[in-house]
Amino acid sequence: KCMSHNIKSEPILLVGAGPMAIEYARILKDADVNYTVVGRGLNSANKFEKELGKTVVQGGIELYLQDQNEIPKIAIVALQVNQLAAITQLLLFHGVKKVLVEKPAGITKKEIEQLVHKEKFFQSKIFVAYNRRFLSSVQKAKELIVEDGGILSFNFEFTEWSHVIAPLSKPEGVKETWFYSNTTHVVDLAFFLGGAIKEMKSFVSRGLKWHPKGSVFSGAGITNNGALFSYHANWESAGRWGLELSTGKRKIILTPLEKVQIQNLGSIQVHEMEIDDTWDRKYKPGLYLQVYHFIMNDDCTDLLRIGSQLENFETIFEKILNDQ
Repeated sequence: KCMSHNIKSEPILLVGAGPMAIEYARILKDADVNYTVVGRGLNSANKFEKELGKTVVQGGIELYLQDQNEIPKIAIVALQVNQLAAITQLLLFHGVKKVLVEKPAGITKKEIEQLVHKEKFFQSKIFVAYNRRFLSSVQKAKELIVEDGGILSFNFEFTEWSHVIAPLSKPEGVKETWFYSNTTHVVDLAFFLGGAIKEMKSFVSRGLKWHPKGSVFSGAGITNNGALFSYHANWESAGRWGLELSTGKRKIILTPLEKVQIQNLGSIQVHEMEIDDTWDRKYKPGLYLQVYHFIMNDDCTDLLRIGSQLENFETIFEKILNDQ
């Protein structure tokens, strides 16, 4: 059972000093964990120091690893997606044994394959940070599904707001791989709750300047436990992320993902369920529980290992994009 209490840890290396690193650092600081933060840019370092009152080691992780004798055995990697795979490999090479790397850990299947290989070679553990698996709402949905005897069917939507993303200034390759680096949050979640894919048929059409691989998506299939599923997304129209799971007793609606709404069998009423989301209100939703399990209880099956991420790339992500 993935329960949570207090975090106690040996020193941790936090790689990156941007907005996501700040979210991790707030948890480490409150838990009184001894951590070192290494950043590259001056602006992000200043912002980090101002917000957390902690000095950022500047000059980038490559330099830091060359100069240090004592390197922590545990690391959290919170960088731009195009740097995640290379820096994770570098950390393993320098003796880090346990890494939590921001999703998707790599922006191509090849990068993920290399990480799987290196994890084995260096006898280490790499976990991919899909914090939404640890939302109070998702943990509650998991309980309800078990209580109801499993899922019969589910559907999900992963529409992205193109009008918001198009003007963003991002490093090369980030927007082009937006599906992997951002959208897989909700796709991962759907199959985390719904079960592994047995068979799937997918369709993709159109495409955007910044995401040429497609902008309208639809598909359906069946999971290993016999649940039927379908999905839809249109990045050129209105919509949002959402997930609906149907058991023999009710429909569980996670739209928005942070709330649990229930429609009981035989009723058209939809009501919101009260959940204890203390940690999600205090920190970035899902992050506290994820960090807790990464540090204290890495056998928790809700954590995604890099080998499972490779399977997801092969059986889910590439298929949805028709990217084989």
